[in-house]
Amino acid sequence: MLMDAKDLVTFEAVARLGGMGRAAHELNTVQSNVTQRVRRLEEVLGVALFERSRAGTRLTPAGKRLMPYASRVGALLAEASRAARDDGAPLGTLTIGSLETTAALRLSPILAEYARAHPGVDLVLRTGTTAELIERVLERELEGAFVCGPVAHPLLLSTPVFEEELALLSAPSHRSVTSLLARPDLRLVILRAGCSYRQRLEEVLARRGIVGLRRLEFGTLEAILGAVAADLGITLLPRALIGPVWRGGRIASHRLPPAEARVQTVFVRRHDMLCSSALTAFQKHAMKGRAK
Repeated sequence: MLMDAKDLVTFEAVARLGGMGRAAHELNTVQSNVTQRVRRLEEVLGVALFERSRAGTRLTPAGKRLMPYASRVGALLAEASRAARDDGAPLGTLTIGSLETTAALRLSPILAEYARAHPGVDLVLRTGTTAELIERVLERELEGAFVCGPVAHPLLLSTPVFEEELALLSAPSHRSVTSLLARPDLRLVILRAGCSYRQRLEEVLARRGIVGLRRLEFGTLEAILGAVAADLGITLLPRALIGPVWRGGRIASHRLPPAEARVQTVFVRRHDMLCSSALTAFQKHAMKGRAK
């Protein structure tokens, strides 16, 4: 007996939400139907997928192995539905990702123009690090994302969109890169692992023989800039943030050689995933925004 796609979708919802009742609510059905589908899937596979208790449901080892495939089936079914309904007019939900810096610097006018031109599209923007966004594109959770380039992956199409000039940022009391990097208490103010600018900062310092510095890790761009302004450490971010995004005078910007400073922001998407009319129109707006 073959697995039923609806059974796999139901299994994925139970696993993701942690309970039959919550899955039933999301799937707009009754709990008995959810239970029946999960049991049928377990019978087909000949293994238990959940450990059941009063606290809820927990995946068995077999369930954990099945989960990535079930997630892909759900995404493919949703994509198939969008493809069948896509008649060329941008409609429905478009979910894209972006670096927080790109969203702050570049996307506001593009998003505003796109929303005016295509009112039938519900645009969802998710921010994250380059590593997080690429993973979400690969998992089909995002239709595309703005990330730090270059990106070379066999499943991804990568299109250069913007170019940024990176700079070392510090409190305004530090007047030169030389004196700044000579500080005995120098610390890095960075985003979590997976941030491309964090990696570049460590590479810039390593080329100058500076390694093993203490790190202060923050979750948002605003927190990082605030910590730098308070002289808790230095960071590496697009120089253009100072002024339009963060008030001038509170942070000093130290230029780097062009080879270290220039970085491309690219838009990536899976080449084997539907490029919906909504996404096609969005990419055109983004490329037009690049030229301005």
